[in-house]
Amino acid sequence: MMATQPVVFSAAVEGIVDEAVLRRLCASIGVGLGAVYGRNGKAYILQRLVGYNHSARFRHWVVVLDLDDDAHCAPEILPKWLAQPSRLMHLRVAVRESEAWLLGDRERLSTYLSVPAARIPVNPETVLDPKLAIVNLARQSRRRAIREDIVPREGSGQSVGPAYTSRMVEFVQDLARGWRPDVAANSCDSLQRCIQALSALATESL
Repeated sequence: MMATQPVVFSAAVEGIVDEAVLRRLCASIGVGLGAVYGRNGKAYILQRLVGYNHSARFRHWVVVLDLDDDAHCAPEILPKWLAQPSRLMHLRVAVRESEAWLLGDRERLSTYLSVPAARIPVNPETVLDPKLAIVNLARQSRRRAIREDIVPREGSGQSVGPAYTSRMVEFVQDLARGWRPDVAANSCDSLQRCIQALSALATESL
């Protein structure tokens, strides 16, 4: 009897933090993540979405995009981005961006940033700019290293600090003390739906 081959997803994401989040989600449901494309913003992925969808006729595909200000809700924008998804294509939307999902684990994020959990939004998907919310939390950190890494330097013209990305990836990847998708999903409906969609996709045969 032949052993069942493990499911491996192909994927496209907007950036490095999004890739870390997706890898953590895949690991949490016991599937592998193979080639990851994009990492160059939303417009780059949308230009190539038809090609990814074509590939999804033959392999499992996940594309995660931020809602940002493109629509009021995910169901409103999904048909505009991809009218006819292939059977093995799952296009998911983070409301409003993946940083909202990180805010969802208030206990762990407060510990990581060294700020009181009470200062972290209870309903992160209602925050218009979750990335800015994390930066502003870091401004209040008791740890100098957190402030220097995450908060942009005065006069830099940047929206985040020099090590923002590496800090967020570190938080996501730390299995012992970092981000917990199952906890965050309790306050992030789009994350809960994403986890459910990934689990369903993993059961689809090629």
